[in-house]
Amino acid sequence: MTKRRDFIKKSVLGTAGIAIGGMGYSCTLSNSMKKPAVKFGLVTYMWGADWDLPTLISNCENTGLQAVELRTQHAHGVETTLSAAERSEVKKRFADSPVTCVGYGSNFEYHNPDQALLRENIEQTKEYIKLCKDIGASGLKVKPNTLPAEVPREKTIAQIAASLNEVGSFAGDQGMLIRVEAHGHYTQELPNMKAIFDQVTESSVNICWNCNTVDMNPPGLEGNFNMVKQWIGDVVHIHQLHLDDYPYQQLFNLLSGIDFNGYLLLEDSRIPDDRIAAMKEQLAVFNEMTAKITKE
Repeated sequence: MTKRRDFIKKSVLGTAGIAIGGMGYSCTLSNSMKKPAVKFGLVTYMWGADWDLPTLISNCENTGLQAVELRTQHAHGVETTLSAAERSEVKKRFADSPVTCVGYGSNFEYHNPDQALLRENIEQTKEYIKLCKDIGASGLKVKPNTLPAEVPREKTIAQIAASLNEVGSFAGDQGMLIRVEAHGHYTQELPNMKAIFDQVTESSVNICWNCNTVDMNPPGLEGNFNMVKQWIGDVVHIHQLHLDDYPYQQLFNLLSGIDFNGYLLLEDSRIPDDRIAAMKEQLAVFNEMTAKITKE
């Protein structure tokens, strides 16, 4: 666990623009500051899906959000088709802004029994890892999506883990992280994520906690959290904090208990009429919750 967290901190420090407003992995908590410097940001799914890059950055700046995870096929247009000059321009836009490009959210997955499709996903993952490095991000989000019924569970889990080790090794050589979103039918369940990560050997690969309803399945949020906490990385996906559909305050407390000081990124398919006002509202709730953190 120590090796994994050391790698995460080293990788994040090596990317451009990662310290925000004096708060980041490079800062040391003072004796009077008992809570970790967790940062709040946005995933472009779905609230920012139709914003070009300048608009996206400006809207985050104007609402006080500190970071963004770019999602594939959105209007910002940051894809592997960008030239070297265009990638440098994206990197500069973030470097000139208080908003950090945390990483890139891909749809690459490794559960498919079709080996040709699996290989395509692995090779494309590597291309987007290069993109992340070029634009000054710190990692790439990937996901499993299911455990196919026609394949023994143990075989698919081993295949996913082996794929993560391959792309994780490539990412590690680039100073990048692989963030595995707890996502998909069956694979979002934390016991199955644990089974995958029990076979992951690359320290560059970590879990992106995703705030799914199955997190409350027996043995409950704390039990499921503790099951995988050694692999939780520097990014957590959250949904609308003011709704009573997830025990966010408890999650904040649990994250504090592992000294999490990464990014909580908002993603939600429920698009408000006024996204700017909603982003400000979510930041206010985030600040209220972080002020109430008690370690569990």
